[in-house]
Amino acid sequence: MSRIPSDCISILQISDLHILPTPEDKLLGINTEYYFHACLEQAFASNQHFDLILLTGDLAQHPCKASYQRILNTLEAYKVPSVCLPGNHDDYELMLQVLNTSKVNCRKQVLFENWQLVNLNSQIPGSPGGRLSTEELSFLENCLNSNPDRYTLIAVHHHCLETKSIWMDTMMIENSRELFTLIDKYPQVKAITTGHIHQVMDITAASIRVMGMPSTCFQFVPESNEFSVDNTAPGYRLIQLYADGQIKSEIVRLPGPLNELQTSTHSY
Repeated sequence: MSRIPSDCISILQISDLHILPTPEDKLLGINTEYYFHACLEQAFASNQHFDLILLTGDLAQHPCKASYQRILNTLEAYKVPSVCLPGNHDDYELMLQVLNTSKVNCRKQVLFENWQLVNLNSQIPGSPGGRLSTEELSFLENCLNSNPDRYTLIAVHHHCLETKSIWMDTMMIENSRELFTLIDKYPQVKAITTGHIHQVMDITAASIRVMGMPSTCFQFVPESNEFSVDNTAPGYRLIQLYADGQIKSEIVRLPGPLNELQTSTHSY
């Protein structure tokens, strides 16, 4: 990205870390913790200033206190505020207990001078799919009503538009239409950014920019009928929120493919 103006909010979004109970554990042949660290290290090596690190779910693969504690320790070392959303693999109650410091937490709303970030929980406990409860939609509407002069970025784990991957789209937010019907009444909503899909999405729907992103570990094959992974490199998203409501964003990947990935697997 080009030089960032001083009044621009800069967000580093990372997603779908799938951290395991111990640092040495592997998933589909991948040491997920190694690549989580590698993504952060590369992002900060550019000397770019970040106002916030946004983690959009599936922080842990098999949730336990130790995995969330290591995530907390890693994020706190960067001395940048971080907010964490739950994904379908996460234990949200445990997240709320461990990720609960002044710098790293599960805040549902972050206010900036000209913007607000609203973080929604799309988790259906015990299910891989997503849904926004009445309480979540009400929370969003309250945030929008209370901040009519702030542009809004919504963050949520599950995707709200089809990816054209049949197996993946069985897990999208099942009441996405309700979400779009609500935000259609609030022109200050500029974008929705999600995790879950382990691939890139960047499209506009009803004037709303909808962004999905790669995982910090393995990626899913786009437009596939069934579960399939490939060795495309891990990545993260850079988001710039401008004072006039503009958004600039790009995906940055680590160099090189994931040669150790077990692509013949049928699940994860």
